Amino acid sequence: QVQLVESGGGLVQAGGSLRLSCAPSVTIFSVNYMGWYRQAPGKQRELVATITWFGTTNYADSVKGRFTISRDNAKNTVYLQMNSLKPDDTAVYYCNANRGAQKLDYWGQGTQVTVSS
Repeated sequence: QVQLVESGGGLVQAGGSLRLSCAPSVTIFSVNYMGWYRQAPGKQRELVATITWFGTTNYADSVKGRFTISRDNAKNTVYLQMNSLKPDDTAVYYCNANRGAQKLDYWGQGTQVTVSS
């Protein structure tokens, strides 16, 4: 079992920045990859960005060039730096960890990001 503790959401004006943090209850190096997903009202949950055990990153086209996923090994934390935010980025953001040979998914409780126009 993996617990994920998220922080950093909030309200920001369009063009602003926010940084989300996610701290897993296990060492980052014990997971296959970690990532951020988001779900806007009335929409399905969608991938935002992932980072693998090797440090390889992947982004949704809608956030490329604006968002950066990274990790701090010493702090055992994964971050999502969000710049040039748009109202369309408004959603609940969920941290995800995929772990083990069975590739089980674990989810954080979600943090609200609201971008005003």
